Amino acid sequence: MGSVGKVIRFDEVRGYGFIAPSRGGDDIFVHANDFGEQRHLVHPGMRVEYEVEAGDRGLKVASLRILEPVAVPRPERAPDAAPTRTAQAGDDDGMCDVLSPREFTSEVTELLIERVPTLTAAQVSTIRQSLVDHARSHGWVES
Repeated sequence: MGSVGKVIRFDEVRGYGFIAPSRGGDDIFVHANDFGEQRHLVHPGMRVEYEVEAGDRGLKVASLRILEPVAVPRPERAPDAAPTRTAQAGDDDGMCDVLSPREFTSEVTELLIERVPTLTAAQVSTIRQSLVDHARSHGWVES
């Protein structure tokens, strides 16, 4: 078929999400209809094979096939990643968790899509890369 990637975000209410290509590059917009009868089973981390086409607002899926058996979604985490810690009120030890670039990118993508759903995939990708570069320069993400 074409390229392989993972669903990194999918909003069931709005009926769309994004696929991160395994080979890297811009995220690909995917609509619920691209999953056909399996649209209710889509979850982040799901591996898919897809064909891409240019849309009015950036790259989008032209055709798609799910590569993994449908399973209960679970958060993705690098095997060697340190456990994350949520800061609590009054937690002023001056330390914070340092995320991997992949974890930081995932968090930024979620935030951008949630807060500004009108952004195109190309815009999300550009903003996200700038934020990762900025975070790396401050030591907020691993080098």
